[in-house]
Amino acid sequence: MKAHTIRTATIVIIGLACTALVAGPTASAQTSNQGCNMRLNMSDTSEVSQWQTVLDGVMGGRSTGAHFAETGHMTFRGYINTNGGGFSSLRRAVPSGAMMGAKSVQLRIRKDTRTYKMTFRTNERIWGRPVSYQLNIPKTEAGVWTDVTLPLAGFRTSIFGREVQAAKFDPAQIREIGIIIADGIDGPFQIDVAAIACS
Repeated sequence: MKAHTIRTATIVIIGLACTALVAGPTASAQTSNQGCNMRLNMSDTSEVSQWQTVLDGVMGGRSTGAHFAETGHMTFRGYINTNGGGFSSLRRAVPSGAMMGAKSVQLRIRKDTRTYKMTFRTNERIWGRPVSYQLNIPKTEAGVWTDVTLPLAGFRTSIFGREVQAAKFDPAQIREIGIIIADGIDGPFQIDVAAIACS
């Protein structure tokens, strides 16, 4: 698998912004941070170590994925095999109340043309299974660092990719955040993440 060539650049992690709540996710050139105080800086290797990779092997799938620290960011890459579960994901636990009062989440990312989702989990369960609150990360120009904003009001509830009716999403109850690729396409993927914050 051939990884994207990483061009030498000075990566300035811009303060991530509180922006007006909109109907869907948006991509922007720049943001500024205020509101809730959760900020995850991937230039810190100790932050990258807080994340774990979860693959479709738990469902008998054959996809791969790994994450690791690079200069100024975290890289998550692998290969999706739809003969099975067909997903690869990253997850990180967050302290209770870390996103209390948040209206949106901002990411500074550089990715390919594939579709990724941001995910959250609370203690909500249906049929004994944890509910995932998900929203597509907007399309961006491949290989270019971009700041994106996702309104929390737009997140939808699902279990194993199937939409379900569940309790209203309460940011104060978030206990886990993540990124998942499950776009139904066989092949390699890569997304780089420099920072995640909420406002």
